[in-house]
Amino acid sequence: MVSPVVSQVRLAKVLFDGDSALDIIFPSMLESMGYDMTSLVPSDQAFYSIIPGATLLVIFGTRDNYCTEYINFEVAEFETCYHAILGRPSLTKFMAIPNHKYLLLKMPAPKGVLSVYGGLQTSYACETKNIELSDTLE
Repeated sequence: MVSPVVSQVRLAKVLFDGDSALDIIFPSMLESMGYDMTSLVPSDQAFYSIIPGATLLVIFGTRDNYCTEYINFEVAEFETCYHAILGRPSLTKFMAIPNHKYLLLKMPAPKGVLSVYGGLQTSYACETKNIELSDTLE
């Protein structure tokens, strides 16, 4: 779990998932950011309810040392506690190296290596909420 700034909004619950081949953002988050949902075109891909077309600026770090990239998100219409999920495409774009044991993400930045730390309590709370959501869907 990390907290990047996406299109000038700090997202507190973003999962960095190195096993995912998609960068996903959810409709409720896009709407709260003021994004026009009518401009998105539904996809015919195998993943359920993926809508392509949301390219957003993602920023990690502070004013002193930061890393920015434009990420092409897929919009997934299912419920989760996360604001977004960043997968392998984002890891590659940011040239980031995750260390899951220490909840740490390192990436190059203009003033040296940028270390982004995740929150254990936030990760645990999100995982608990996701388990509750999956139980209600069954």
